[in-house]
Amino acid sequence: MPVAARELIVLGEFKPFGLVAEALDGKPQDGSVVSDKYDYFLFDADTVREGNGADESINSAMSDHCDHELFIRGNKILWSTGARIFKRITLPSAVAMACWCRLGEASEACLCILQGDTLTVYSISGEVVYVPLPCAITSIWPLPFGLLLQAASEGIRSTQPSQSASLSLGSHDRMYPKRETRQSPQDHFGIFGPSDFGINNQMGTISSHLILQDLLEEPHPTFVEERGKWSIMKDLDEKTIWTSDRIPLMASYNRGLSQHSVWVAETINSDFEVANGSSTDGVPSCLSTKPIAFRRIWQGKGTRTAACKVFLATDDDASPLICFLFQEQKKLLSLRLQAIDINNEIVFDIQPDMSWSIPAIAAAPVLVTRPRVKVGRLPYADIIALAPDNTLFLYSGRQCLCKYLLPSCLGMGNLSSPPELSSSTAVHQDSKVLGLADAVEGRFNLVVNNGQMFRCLLRSSLSCALVNDCVTAMADELSPSLYNHFLLLLWGDSDSDYLMNGNSSVHSEWDSFCCVILRLFGDSGSLKYVNSPQSSSWEFLMHSNFHRDYRKFNFIGGISSSSLDVVKIDSQGSVKEGKFSVQSSLHLELLRETLGCLHALYETLKLDSLRQGDLELLANLLCNIAAVLGEEGYLDHYVRDFPGLYKKITRCVTPSQKAPPSLFRWLEQCLQHGCSSANASDIPPLICKDGSSVVNLARKIISFYSVLCGGEQIGKKVSSGVYCNIAPGSFCSNEELTVLAMVGERFGLQQLDTLPSGVSLPLRHALNACRESPPTDWPAAAYVLLGREDLALSRLPPSLKSRDLESRSDMKLISMSTPYMLHLHPVTVPSTVSETVGPESPQLEGSDSSDMSVVDGMEHIFTSSTQLRYGRDLRLNEVRRVLCSAQPVAVQTSVNPSATDQDIQQTQLWHLAQRTTALPLGRGAFTLATISTLLTEAFAVPKLVLAGRLPAQQNATVNLDPNIRNIQELKLWPEFHNAVAAGLRLAPLQGKVSRTWILYNKPEVPNVVHAGLLLALGLHGYLHGLTISDIYKYFTEEHESTTVGLMLGLAASYRGTMHPAISKCLYFHIPPRQSSSLADLELPSLLQSAALVSVGILFEGSVHPQTMQILLGEIGRRSSGDNVLEREGYAVSAGFSLGLVALGRGNYAFGLVDSLVDRLFHYIGSKELHHQERLLSFNLSADESNRGAGQMTDGTSVSIDVTAPGAIIALALMFLKTESETIVSRLSIPKTRYELQYVRPDFIMLRVIARNLIMWSRVHSSKGWILNQIPEIVQAGVGGLVDDMNDIDEMDAETFVQAYVNIVAGACISLGLRFAGTRDGNAQELLYECALYFLNEIKPVSATKNGTCFPKGLSRYVDRSTLEICLHLVVLALSVVMAGSGHLQTFRLLKFLRGRSSPDGHTNYGIQMAVSMSIGFLFLGGGIRTFSTSNGAIAALLISLYPRLPTGPNDNRCHLQAFRHLYVLATEARWVQTVDVDSGLPVYVPLEVTIKETENYSETSFGEVTPCILPERAILKKVQICGPRYWSQIIELVPEDKPWWSFGDKNSPFNSGILYVKRKVGACSYVDDPIGRQSLLSRAMHKVFGLTSAKAWEGTNNGHGSLTVDQLVSTFSSDPSLIAFAQLCCDSSWNSRSDVDFQEFCLQVLFECISRDRPALLQVYLSLYTTLASMADQVTNRTLIFRHSLVISSLKLALTYNESVLRGKLTTSQGSIVQSTFLGSIKKRVEELLTRSELSVDLRCYLSSGSWPNEEPNAVLLSWYLQWFGMPTPATLNAAAAKLNSKRLPPSVPLFRLLLPRTDVNAVSHVVNLLSAQQSR
Repeated sequence: MPVAARELIVLGEFKPFGLVAEALDGKPQDGSVVSDKYDYFLFDADTVREGNGADESINSAMSDHCDHELFIRGNKILWSTGARIFKRITLPSAVAMACWCRLGEASEACLCILQGDTLTVYSISGEVVYVPLPCAITSIWPLPFGLLLQAASEGIRSTQPSQSASLSLGSHDRMYPKRETRQSPQDHFGIFGPSDFGINNQMGTISSHLILQDLLEEPHPTFVEERGKWSIMKDLDEKTIWTSDRIPLMASYNRGLSQHSVWVAETINSDFEVANGSSTDGVPSCLSTKPIAFRRIWQGKGTRTAACKVFLATDDDASPLICFLFQEQKKLLSLRLQAIDINNEIVFDIQPDMSWSIPAIAAAPVLVTRPRVKVGRLPYADIIALAPDNTLFLYSGRQCLCKYLLPSCLGMGNLSSPPELSSSTAVHQDSKVLGLADAVEGRFNLVVNNGQMFRCLLRSSLSCALVNDCVTAMADELSPSLYNHFLLLLWGDSDSDYLMNGNSSVHSEWDSFCCVILRLFGDSGSLKYVNSPQSSSWEFLMHSNFHRDYRKFNFIGGISSSSLDVVKIDSQGSVKEGKFSVQSSLHLELLRETLGCLHALYETLKLDSLRQGDLELLANLLCNIAAVLGEEGYLDHYVRDFPGLYKKITRCVTPSQKAPPSLFRWLEQCLQHGCSSANASDIPPLICKDGSSVVNLARKIISFYSVLCGGEQIGKKVSSGVYCNIAPGSFCSNEELTVLAMVGERFGLQQLDTLPSGVSLPLRHALNACRESPPTDWPAAAYVLLGREDLALSRLPPSLKSRDLESRSDMKLISMSTPYMLHLHPVTVPSTVSETVGPESPQLEGSDSSDMSVVDGMEHIFTSSTQLRYGRDLRLNEVRRVLCSAQPVAVQTSVNPSATDQDIQQTQLWHLAQRTTALPLGRGAFTLATISTLLTEAFAVPKLVLAGRLPAQQNATVNLDPNIRNIQELKLWPEFHNAVAAGLRLAPLQGKVSRTWILYNKPEVPNVVHAGLLLALGLHGYLHGLTISDIYKYFTEEHESTTVGLMLGLAASYRGTMHPAISKCLYFHIPPRQSSSLADLELPSLLQSAALVSVGILFEGSVHPQTMQILLGEIGRRSSGDNVLEREGYAVSAGFSLGLVALGRGNYAFGLVDSLVDRLFHYIGSKELHHQERLLSFNLSADESNRGAGQMTDGTSVSIDVTAPGAIIALALMFLKTESETIVSRLSIPKTRYELQYVRPDFIMLRVIARNLIMWSRVHSSKGWILNQIPEIVQAGVGGLVDDMNDIDEMDAETFVQAYVNIVAGACISLGLRFAGTRDGNAQELLYECALYFLNEIKPVSATKNGTCFPKGLSRYVDRSTLEICLHLVVLALSVVMAGSGHLQTFRLLKFLRGRSSPDGHTNYGIQMAVSMSIGFLFLGGGIRTFSTSNGAIAALLISLYPRLPTGPNDNRCHLQAFRHLYVLATEARWVQTVDVDSGLPVYVPLEVTIKETENYSETSFGEVTPCILPERAILKKVQICGPRYWSQIIELVPEDKPWWSFGDKNSPFNSGILYVKRKVGACSYVDDPIGRQSLLSRAMHKVFGLTSAKAWEGTNNGHGSLTVDQLVSTFSSDPSLIAFAQLCCDSSWNSRSDVDFQEFCLQVLFECISRDRPALLQVYLSLYTTLASMADQVTNRTLIFRHSLVISSLKLALTYNESVLRGKLTTSQGSIVQSTFLGSIKKRVEELLTRSELSVDLRCYLSSGSWPNEEPNAVLLSWYLQWFGMPTPATLNAAAAKLNSKRLPPSVPLFRLLLPRTDVNAVSHVVNLLSAQQSR
């Protein structure tokens, strides 16, 4: 067959867009010299597109089909797509080479850039990684699993610039050896060879080829197999010239041997043996897991130079080819690659005899003939080759398809218009093509001898989708030999319009394709093939199946023209004898195969309701093919679908009775009898073939029906024989498995809507059955498919919920959704600051207005979540007002002040300043973790304003007199607290704070503000980013506050890790750990105390023996600092630290703890020593004896006043929750008068707290429990005072009362710790009552409850300061219990305490600090955080709430004020809010929370309304969304004694505090309808929809207050499709009766879909109704609406589904999703239409002779009848009648029913009557 000439489409002259971009940019402003050398590379979008969807910006760039370009000049890279710059990259040095590569298992492509001795890797998302190289690297090459690095030759510069002279894009597998294909106008080329940078001579034993598999690892050496052993690849002469990033192949050239080699890269076992040694010594340890070896699979010698280009293509039998272009020899060598599957592993090999070559001086891979076909991971690539005679040829493998003629004007200048095809010569006489370059898909560059390049296009993508589908189907189904012959016919046809003309239309493409197919029929187009009798054995052999199969698989084009006799029949059926060549026989076989594959496509297109036009065109073609082949069954099949085709075809003379496959028939049988009973022959073979994309829709539907109807999985197939991908997930029914199959096949709601209604019903049934309570382990896409977007977003990883990280899985989710559900996206809760703060902004005290421009650190607290929780409540506004320290406070004075009044002003201002300086502690708790910082913003700290304003004097400002008060000293620690509060606002561990940001905010001169920031960042865990050098620089500044904040922050960030470097930093500040050379070094006691607690936090729970011994010694030693008065605080800090190290482990550290306990009781002052002999082990060491003077001893005793608090705290934490009776018995409450005199009252409080922490489970929230804490002697003594008994002296009375109030306060603190964050009602009431009791003892303010058990009148025997301290300790405990709740009653109490005036000074700084912290705890984190009761949390709370309040802002004597912030370590974000997945707004939703059974109560369930705080993880068992308005969700949990899930934890069932919910259709939100009054309107909808006339509807719609249907629907659903449909129903233009009937039907269906929450069924109802109405109109009025019978198949399938549901074939609890009565009425109406008398004549003619009516309406009606009743073909019916006649049986309904089981009984009866009538005549 001659090679046809085709038109080469020239798009225009080509220039790299990088040159255009540089010209637009102009010259560099910095004056740098621009190199004349440049390089570029073109690639397609698939190179960088991720396999599972890319970033949104990347997707937009990849959405077009334009070429992508990387342009490199010097150290700059421009990535452009089309005519726009996508990214710019500037590097520190010149680029040597670059390539795209996917490293490891990452799906994201990385741009790898080689620069001298550094490899720079850029990810598409913007991350940059610098990889140091171990040696000089000349080139880099991509592989599927990493990057291959070619090491430089030792001491030799490479002489092969061509091998690394270009960018390498492995996805296109090509190299450009010479710069003539991409030279600049100045003819500079070869700029990126290895000669451009130095060669490292220190090669040693380094591998010649290194592999980089992961950015976190170093490059590994590669191996080769030698004599059965693996050795490192060291052959430096083996230069890599090509690699593939799709399959692990490498091509190399050895110049010394003049040899090319092809290697395959493989992963070898970890126990491999290295040559020249029995072990892997000297090999990096990382190689023991995944070493890479190269195996040579081909080598070829005889070439003096390396191949100038290597690429992958595809042979004509779909085998991969490796092509080598040798320019000197002017040939293209192609090697066939074999892929063998051995034990599920692909092994590649090349056979020596499996190669061939074609003459070529240039070549490139292009995607032309099969652009949509994949061969494994490779595209089906053809070859465009430039022959030595300057002619372009297109090859499919070795088969030449056509040649391309070059325009005559090519090379004569720029092309201003499309060039015209030259019929005489291929190239202009002055032009010569030098090469082909930059091939991308079907586009490439022609390089002409005058230096120009032209971008050319090969016709590949067809405009006609039907032609594209047909060609693809033939490519999938036909054997390689037949398809290649078809390609020859297709591309060798010079008349094919769509191949000749680049601007051909859709119709011309289809006509051209049909012409190619019809040419197979013969010259006259009427060739008919018949089975003529064979007159010889040779003819018998030629017609045998063996010969047909042999020719099918062994045909070679150009076979000799052997001939045989055939029979040719013209259109009138006359027979003509002649010679029929083997070529014609091949055409007949091609026609048979074509009929099969196109019929599979035909059946697939039936399932797409949008392609009925294509279906009719294809049916027309198939009718002609079937007529030629004599396939009467196929012919009847197509004519029944499109009766109009009967006039256009000729009946077969000798028809075949083979029944064609029918998908609708198989689907119907599957629903009726199950998958196993359905006839497998009804499925076309192509559909059962894996990898056939064009019939994927049919394969998916068959697999879904198979699974739904009980089909079994057999490997990757189901029992019906088709492949099916099933998504992972549990299932317990066929419906659930069907949903997983739909997800696995990426079959979404958009595809479901395009199916015929009857086909979609069973699938919708499966979705509806699983919607209520699907399994919890399904992928997110499955929930989207069910319409449960709430569950879908809950299953997504937290990183995918933020808008800036939206990616990957979202693409799959959108593909599962319908077009009107594309609003599905990660929800961002909108802020409503303007709405909340606007008219209700917090006011200054005594003022009517406030300056909201002042930043107070709380302006961000108002969000939609807080607004939803508090509604119109102004609690948060009030909290913001009372905690504001950035504005002057009001000072009440007279209008005309005197000198005395000024003194009063200063006194009032001083007291108010005490309160202001305490506010930051509360504000830090209030704003805890409520914002995220921006890396581009500096850290802002609100001002701490101690000034006042005078409302009586027009808000004049008054400041504290600096002559009376030291203002700077007063603000030292408050400024520290203020900075801590500002830093605590940052949300913890969200990746938004880096080392750079911390150092950016570091001031040049250290200050307390940065010190507070360091502590806050450390408490949130952000100080992990600081390096040791950074920490050292901070310490060398010797700033006291900075050192304190840094030590505590580091310890919190590395909590419980015992980090060696951090521990050294901390131990340096503890005297016993200092070396003897630093004996004279004195550190401030504050630093020592902070270091002690920091060590305890760092070693928390470790029970480290040496640390415990050191800390025990520090309890009995005073600090060596300058302030001896702070020794108690030092001992307390040591006690805190010792307790933290052995936290809750007192019963498990045997041996060591016993001695520690005795020593601790000795420090407490206990007279009982159980292990006296063990005290010897704690004698002072030699080093400690040098500081013996510091030991707090008096003779042989210790100073209990100093050591007792620390020892008590240490015991409490060591034995926390251990229920140790021994320790509690020794830690007793004084029970005698002597003991009461011996033990200080505040120590009694500590003992009570310690005892209750140890006996954790015995703490109860009852008055009786508190009274049981008080010894009888104290109760009796206090009772006597109340009864006015005079036998008690004043000293004893004070002792009893002091002990009493401290015991009660200690018990209240114990209650607060025991029920921290639980919001326990009993504990709250009890603590509130105790607070009122102390408040009334100070000053009666309210009436207490009757029958109180606490005595009154104790204020006469105890000072007020003690009562104030006890009162505020109780209030602190109360706020800890109610943390995060914003409890209104508690808040009122705190506001009252804050507002009390204290002229006598009792409400000092410590008292105000307690009130401020209580308010902050009550609204912890803005109400979204609370406290935990884990061991670590209780310890942190105890340190923060230590019951020794400071007396002033700088008081650190007994307790370091920085410790007050450690409560942050006890907080948990157990907050949960519900977000409507449709609107993206927070909503109220009722929850049912179940907690597990404990010792105190059984398993309990209680109700909550979101937003709310959940119980702790240790007791939480289940959370269920309940109520009638939202879809139910159940979150089952396993109670574990673990902290709450952190933010971003992928295992968190609560998605970082957000539960997505979906509102049911027909329900209003609780915000719009709190009591359900509006939802009651849904009950009245049936009255609206039940109207039976348009007039009635108009009558009800005239009122001004009446609702229209669309308004009513919008109340219940936000689905835009439902609202638009409701608006259509209200259209007043519907006047005719039929319109009114349809409108009423629409209203009823709308009510049905809304009331049953099935809006998707609206389409099904309308489709079924309109189909039936159109059929009735066509039958009645004989108007031709349907020219086909496809709707009948859909209706039959819908009825079959209904019967399956009624018979129990499909399981459901709610019956059919479409009303059975409606489907029943459809069946009845259709049968009425089809049982008309005029059909009898046409049916009789059809059954007798197979003829169809001449009038098309009658023919369509007959086709409906035949399809509806399943009438067989006339040949089948005659065969059945003949069978009965042979048995001499009369025709009867039962007998014909047995012979025709698929035919309806009514039709059988009709047939019997016709036959009986014929026999009677």
